[in-house]
Amino acid sequence: MDAANLDRSPLHGEHEAAGAKMAEFGGWLMPVEYASAGVLAEHAAVRGGVGIFDVSHLGKLSITGAGTVDYLNRQLSNDLTRITPGKAQYQVLCNEQGGVVDDLIAYLVSPTEVLLIPNAANTTAVAALLADAAPEGIQVSNLHHELAIIAVQGPRSNELLDALGVPTQMGYMGFERLDDKATVCRTGYTGELGCELVMPNDQAVGWWQRLLDAGSRLGVQACGLGARDTLRTEMGYALHGHELSAQIDPVTAGISWAVGWAKPQFAGRAALLAIREAGPARRSRGIKSLGRGIPRPGMEVVDSDGNVIGEVTSGTFSPTLRIGVGLALVDADHGLGSRVGVRVRRRVEEFELVKPPFVESRVRQ
Repeated sequence: MDAANLDRSPLHGEHEAAGAKMAEFGGWLMPVEYASAGVLAEHAAVRGGVGIFDVSHLGKLSITGAGTVDYLNRQLSNDLTRITPGKAQYQVLCNEQGGVVDDLIAYLVSPTEVLLIPNAANTTAVAALLADAAPEGIQVSNLHHELAIIAVQGPRSNELLDALGVPTQMGYMGFERLDDKATVCRTGYTGELGCELVMPNDQAVGWWQRLLDAGSRLGVQACGLGARDTLRTEMGYALHGHELSAQIDPVTAGISWAVGWAKPQFAGRAALLAIREAGPARRSRGIKSLGRGIPRPGMEVVDSDGNVIGEVTSGTFSPTLRIGVGLALVDADHGLGSRVGVRVRRRVEEFELVKPPFVESRVRQ
């Protein structure tokens, strides 16, 4: 897509001024990395200190009206009744075949209001599906171009937020309204302690600049989506379009924990129950290099005889471990601990099937 036709974050000018390398993400022109650092340095800042990300490309949908929670609970896979107002929950919206339309975060504001954060490229489709199925009295509002999101991630994120008077003690997946417009959420996509700040577009530049100013003594680093991807891959977090898709269901993807199996109704329930009962043909596995190979999406996974048994869905050089790691869909009869090959260019590199994460999660510290 031509850059002129891409959506832009309200922080676009800040990124340009900082010399960011820009690229398309889900129809938005977003920073990949910054000239002053680069992906490896940005990654290291988040693992060892604190980094801030502009993730305003993510969708924002407000679902309101009497019966909102009950309605969404009949659509989304996870059980919203298991959380209380002020808590968020990882969710999946499936099609009738059990494939994933999108994975998203649901913020339960009240019994009559839920904020959904879908993936950028899927926001319009999710909004349309939920609006079409909504009963009278339920309003689905697409706020994609009205709200911005800044992620503050890393072991020193609390220090930075505390310096700005932002509450940080709400617990993992908790959130608080800072005023009648901005919200701080104990969420993220890096595996580190951190929060995400949701605010109106006209507040975004002010927040970004205050975070950089207050974080200067902590070595805060502006980070692009390149580092966000290496960070999430080290954690084994699924990405829609890679580990999840309209053809890849939650059971196959290894996120059955995000399905409320006891619920009597949700989109794709019958298909998912059948897949769980029969067992999926393939399963998502972590792959860890035993040599120098770096896996990339689309590479073939083979057994010792050279037979194709799967495909890499995500892969990268791990800046933390200094080896190649990734995720792959592999025939279900190849269990954890198995050694497999990945066809990297014209050679086969040896990998081990492992259970992610590849590095320790610190989201609950």
